[in-house]
Amino acid sequence: MYIRGFLLEGKLSETGLHLNRQEMEKLYDRNFSNYERILADIVVDVQKKIRECGFNPSIKYRVKSFKSFFAKKLKLFRQAHAKPDAILPITDVLGIRIITPFMGDISKILECIKSNFIVEEIEDKGAAHSFKEFGYESIHVLIKLPEQFLPFAEGLDVPVCEIQLRTILQDAWAEVEHELIYKSEFSPTDEPLKRKLASLNAMLSLSDMLFQELRDYQHALAIELSKRRDSFISSIESIIDKEFTGKYIKTEPETVDGEEFVYSESLDEMLLHALNAHNAKKYDAAIRMYTHIIEATSRKDIHALIYKHRGMAYFSKANYKKAIEDFKNTLAIDPTCYKASYYIGIVYSVLKDYDNAIKAFSDALREHPAHFYSLLRRAQAYYHKDDLATALADCEAALLLDPTNQVALTLKQDVIKKLEM
Repeated sequence: MYIRGFLLEGKLSETGLHLNRQEMEKLYDRNFSNYERILADIVVDVQKKIRECGFNPSIKYRVKSFKSFFAKKLKLFRQAHAKPDAILPITDVLGIRIITPFMGDISKILECIKSNFIVEEIEDKGAAHSFKEFGYESIHVLIKLPEQFLPFAEGLDVPVCEIQLRTILQDAWAEVEHELIYKSEFSPTDEPLKRKLASLNAMLSLSDMLFQELRDYQHALAIELSKRRDSFISSIESIIDKEFTGKYIKTEPETVDGEEFVYSESLDEMLLHALNAHNAKKYDAAIRMYTHIIEATSRKDIHALIYKHRGMAYFSKANYKKAIEDFKNTLAIDPTCYKASYYIGIVYSVLKDYDNAIKAFSDALREHPAHFYSLLRRAQAYYHKDDLATALADCEAALLLDPTNQVALTLKQDVIKKLEM
């Protein structure tokens, strides 16, 4: 017989096992405030560790009420069929629920918990359900209470805290199922009703999968956009900043291997493929794909985005005329796009047309007065025009935003030297 905590209140007789509710409730009430303090401290620790792992999910927690505790104890006793050795302990008196928007985060948060706590048990609720069945899904993890809490854990069947990991949609289904089925012990026999419940659960599960797919696409797109931006910035630095840094960053030659790209019906997939080609320095292929996207949709917001990317590809091919045309096409659709103005200024700077470069950088700064690079590049343009006072003013404004930028610091020194001559 399991003889820990509240199971001691069960008494054997000739007619079976009985529970003394009154005695159990006294013990439970006496320890309830200790349970609350233990749980509050564990929640703080769990939340801290999960944030250190890079996640910020919603967290709920509760100490099980005695009413719920006793009802579960009765249920476990009934299931044991008067076999004391089969009686299971209650492990969810202290409960934490971690709710995240995406399925993919659950396994990562689980690994985080396993790395930072002593895990006694992991159960995948709902894993055995077939597609025809309904039932909530959740990962349940039992973590061992740290030693410092054991003196305050009197009465617990086992010194553990249960952590449930769910998506938002899994949690919504669990709440509904708990009210509709579990609490009322409702077991539908009507086949149409059972099918409706199964269909509802399937729709929520499918929605979870679709949300994850969308997030995976978003992450892939963000990575490719970041690569494309970094590559473009490197190209700018290799041409414009060399006289201020003393370095020339040699860019790799363009390689086009003749690979055939399938023009997908999905504009999102096409954009991802185009960015992949762009980042692989297959600029001709990327330009073809960007052009296809423009021709495949009438949406002006998409046109503005794609013109900007295609302009960068043209810039990387040193086709500066086409690059300026595309950046101006973006501005014709979205006059507030300060980056398009900034990129126009970059092209004019490369062409040593500093008057037009200054105008473009000024346009960018009207939309984004604190854009560091527009200030820096305009300062460089003024420097080349020997407008040293204005160059120094722009340079100092840029350094207020990024005091350690080496290009800006070197430019300031050069401007001051010329002013002192």
